[in-house]
This record gives sequence, C-alpha cells and structure tokens, in this order.
Amino acid sequence: MRGTTVVEPIDNRLFVLVLQHPQEKKEVLATAAAICAALRRAALVVGLSWPNLARALGRPADARKWGVLYLGSARPAAFGREGEIVAVDRAGTPTADQDAMLRGLEGVVLLDGSWSEAKTLWWRNPWLTKLRRLVLHPQRASRYARLRREPRREALSTLEASALLLKHLDPAGPEAEAALFAALEALDQGSRMLSSRPRSSG
Repeated sequence: MRGTTVVEPIDNRLFVLVLQHPQEKKEVLATAAAICAALRRAALVVGLSWPNLARALGRPADARKWGVLYLGSARPAAFGREGEIVAVDRAGTPTADQDAMLRGLEGVVLLDGSWSEAKTLWWRNPWLTKLRRLVLHPQRASRYARLRREPRREALSTLEASALLLKHLDPAGPEAEAALFAALEALDQGSRMLSSRPRSSG
C-alpha cells in the first residue's frame, strides 16, 4: 500500500519475556504488546503460573543467565547507587559485584499487570527466585504516569522498564529505547484521540 511505512523490529540481543496477568490483557492502555512489536527478540505470554522458565519461554533456557525485575521493597537510592539498574540479593541488598551480576544476561523477565497482579505472578512462580534480581532506579519519572497512575515515583510501565533495561544492557540499547518510546508516544496520542471524541447520546 502506498504511503505505508513499515517499521522493522529492533534486532536486540537481550531477550525480553513478558509474563502478563490475565486481567492486564483487558487494559486498553497495556504496553506489553507494543514491546513485542518493537523488538525482534521478545515474547508475551498470558497466564498466572508456569512450572519453570523454559515452559514460559517455550524453549530451553538457563535460568542462571536470566534476570527478573524484582518487586520487593529494595530502593537503590538508599544505598547510594547511581546506576539506573541495580542487582540485588534475596534480602533486597545490592550485590557487591554489580558488573558480574549484570554481565552475560541472555534475557530478562518482566511481570505485567497492576502492582497487586504483578505480585501475584511473583508468588505463583517460585522459579523466578532462581533468576538474577534486578531493581530499577530511573533518573526520570514515568511518562506513562500521564496515561495511567503508577503506585510510586520509581514505578515504570512494562514498556518503560524494558526500554531502560535495554538501554544499559543491550548493544542495540539506544535504538531499542527510541523505538519503545515512540510506541509509548503513539499509545499516548491514541488515548488522547479517544478521550477527545464526543460521546454518543445513544
């Protein structure tokens, strides 16, 4: 079709696996699908529990080489960490060798849903505790907060979290970040158009 621009997915190295709570699938402003459209190596699976990483991913995987965005109460700022991504141990304390924990990751798991829904996914999938725990310490507030209220300042949408992770951990980080934020902007514009439409009287 003339005038149609085909946007090729970014060829990212770090695989992004999004586990989505079934309720989040009904959200008009959900961002997970946009992640998979923007990235060549990404997958979205909907459900509440899976027996292990390989079953969730749909192929063999070494859990020791994967990270997960941790939902605990760890706050990197309290430990004087300046980086936007911090690896923590089971107690929520930043690990001594950050480079070792962040190096060589093959993929990262993100839990998609409201705060309570994401926690449900965490507790129903104990295999997540075998992955390297990552905490985000964003330097900027969430842009997504304009569309949907976040539970706390450092909270980001799933799309923003994936953009931040790829920015620091993937060779294609700048391209991936730009593509993902372009998708978020499109979602924002679509939301504005819908909200500006006059409601029918019927």
